[in-house]
Amino acid sequence: MICPSTKYSSYSTNITSVLSAFIQERPDPSLSHTDVLPDVPEDIFPMVLTSATQELFECRADEDVTQNNPYKLLKKDDILHDMKARAAVSDFHPVKQTVLNYPGEELLLVFDRDFKYGQSFYLVLTEEAKQRILQPPVSTDEEEPEEESEQYVCRTPEPQQPWVSLGSELEIEEESVKDTRERLKYLVSRVRKKFGAPVNFTDRNALESKEGYIECTSYQDRNFRLIQMERNSATQAVLNLKSSATQTQRTFPRNMYTQYKPRELTEEEKENYMSSENLKNFASSAFSRFEIAIQQNKIMDVFFDDWQALSEGDIAFGGKADTYLKEYQSFTDLQFSKDKSISCIKWHPTISGVIAVSVTEKMSFEERINGSTKLLLNPPLILFWSFSDPINPQLRLECPDDVLSFDFCPSDPNIIIGGCMNGQVESSFRYSSAYKVRTTSAYPDKENEIPVLLYCAVSSIENGHKAPVTDVQWLPENFEISITGVPVENQNQICVQVVTCAPDCCVMFWDIRAPRPAAHSQAERKQKMEEKQLENPRGIPNTFKYLDLSWKPLIKVYESVAVFVNETYKQLKSTDRPEGKVEYALLRVPSEKQLKPLEDISTMFCVGTEDGELVYTIGSWGRMMTLEGCSNGPIILSPCSQKRCMVGCWSLSNPGMFFIGKEDGNIEVWDLLEKTHEPSHIQNISTASITCMKPWIISSKQHFLAVSDDFGTLHILQIPWTLRNPSSSESSVNKYFEKEVTRLMFFDKRKETMAKQKTATEAEEQKKKTELLVPEKLSEKTEEESLAEYESYLTLEKDILKEMGVSLQEEDKPSNEV
Repeated sequence: MICPSTKYSSYSTNITSVLSAFIQERPDPSLSHTDVLPDVPEDIFPMVLTSATQELFECRADEDVTQNNPYKLLKKDDILHDMKARAAVSDFHPVKQTVLNYPGEELLLVFDRDFKYGQSFYLVLTEEAKQRILQPPVSTDEEEPEEESEQYVCRTPEPQQPWVSLGSELEIEEESVKDTRERLKYLVSRVRKKFGAPVNFTDRNALESKEGYIECTSYQDRNFRLIQMERNSATQAVLNLKSSATQTQRTFPRNMYTQYKPRELTEEEKENYMSSENLKNFASSAFSRFEIAIQQNKIMDVFFDDWQALSEGDIAFGGKADTYLKEYQSFTDLQFSKDKSISCIKWHPTISGVIAVSVTEKMSFEERINGSTKLLLNPPLILFWSFSDPINPQLRLECPDDVLSFDFCPSDPNIIIGGCMNGQVESSFRYSSAYKVRTTSAYPDKENEIPVLLYCAVSSIENGHKAPVTDVQWLPENFEISITGVPVENQNQICVQVVTCAPDCCVMFWDIRAPRPAAHSQAERKQKMEEKQLENPRGIPNTFKYLDLSWKPLIKVYESVAVFVNETYKQLKSTDRPEGKVEYALLRVPSEKQLKPLEDISTMFCVGTEDGELVYTIGSWGRMMTLEGCSNGPIILSPCSQKRCMVGCWSLSNPGMFFIGKEDGNIEVWDLLEKTHEPSHIQNISTASITCMKPWIISSKQHFLAVSDDFGTLHILQIPWTLRNPSSSESSVNKYFEKEVTRLMFFDKRKETMAKQKTATEAEEQKKKTELLVPEKLSEKTEEESLAEYESYLTLEKDILKEMGVSLQEEDKPSNEV
């Protein structure tokens, strides 16, 4: 079969405004598909097929139909039988009348992997459209050769100048293929009389000789079972051949070559050119034109698109429909996620349309103790969902305890690190890059089961956190942290270290490589060999077996109640990664002496606390507010809302927009450049509390926001064009932040100035109060001091006269009266 060509480019594929209504509610059968999807061709009907329908008609996505072979012919009688058996539940019910009126016996079903018409499948409704898709027209236009009337003779051109070698013949010599040895010669001969002799074939019993028959019987192995999840099939398409002949005249061949060298001016020539009148005349004539052009560029941007700006202005004043988050899909499972809370959401970094969530039990500490038996029978899970199957999870990962946060390894997405409720850190699940199971299932006896994988390793209780692990983050692959906390070069060039945090006042750094081997006794080595020979009854992968129950943190950082960690590491220039699969069991933690310290790298990270503080650290703890480098306070502070804010995330395409999930199930859309006192748009998603939000960009036209609630339901919302298209550039947002920082600095200086003025005013008032009491006290004090001084003078005079033997008469005696 031939894949469809680009002949459908004339059809409009922008049907995102209709998809949400088509998915949420099945259209009325009385309406045609063109009434529901106006941008889809009339002879094509996009539709969603459940897994049961795909299995019934043998059109399972990526198995029976693939991107290379997307076609499936369905019999009309089978479709009518399905509509009679399942009635309105049938996926073909919306096109019942169209199928009844179809003239042919087989209808064409096409697998739309790229969602060209908005769904994973579409049904061809006419015979003309089926022939057009299966047998696209082939262009038969042939260019008529040019005829030349002149006769010519092919001659080798002769260069007019001698050839100067620049080294190109060496490159040609190196690229040419030469024999490195003499060629081998083989001679096959046969007796001449046997040429053309007849050949007689006879039958014989295969049991007569051992070489004639070898039997390979199949048997059921209970410890190994493969579930075929993906199948590769090849199809060779052959076009209709047409033989034709023509006689043309050969064109004249022309060999072209060019050799040049740079032209350099001498100092004398440079001076002559610079002092020439022609140059002066040119500069004087062009000066005015250049000046006008520079002024025009300064006044107006000639490259600014006015039409685009005009359309953006019209959309900015639109109604609520312009900013409405449309629900693209929703995922929930009645067995694994019902009545549970989703604690973390992560999009798969390499597979489009695959998302993983961790589900936890909604129990208090006492309820967990009382219901411990129930928890053991129902292990915690991480579920993988795919857009191609919204009903059944694609993969289940069993965990030792409820996982509050997990993250994919940036170097190898097949590895996941998770933080558990009991403070343990688990590592790591191992699965194929197409979320298909490559290892043994944990339940080989059950058929039609969702593939299950168990964790590879888990840290010990005594070496982990003493509280639930609230966040995990991988360190970049460019560097690693030594045991002394110094950033050093990463020789492996893959992510090998993880940072975790919990409300136990501790941030821990972990290394997934095996520690350096130590000297062991012969008895210990023998015991380890016996342990390796034991079977693995539950099929647990041995990828990180060396870390199981012996994993210890590399570094512990205390003094804060950590709730989440956000790394702000400076990325170095990435080098080439090692190609192929990485064997982590062969990696070892290198010695610090062998590693080169990195000085030009920033290892700062942010830590949020339960007290509402934001800490910016690497060693010494200090307060850091919402903007790095600004310690004057938060640049944005919204008023207290009636409902508690649960989670928030920034937009990936609009630098001034972020989303806030509330306790009442609402989502607030904030645009900092539009208004900051209230959200730009509020929309209700669920009746339960919002637990997690994670944005993701699949293509330029498909921006999604994954939202989970406390009921265990995962909602995939499609962000409209108004919200995903930035109304202003990143520089405008930076200017806004700089303006807010300047405002905070002005308020701080104003507070300091007002405090100084207040202190000076109070001092001046106190001085005035004291000056009113000083004159009276000063006069009394001056009189007393004068009398005391006069008495001391009289006493001194009397003593001196007595020593001189002079006696005072009565009239000469000094008087004490003044």
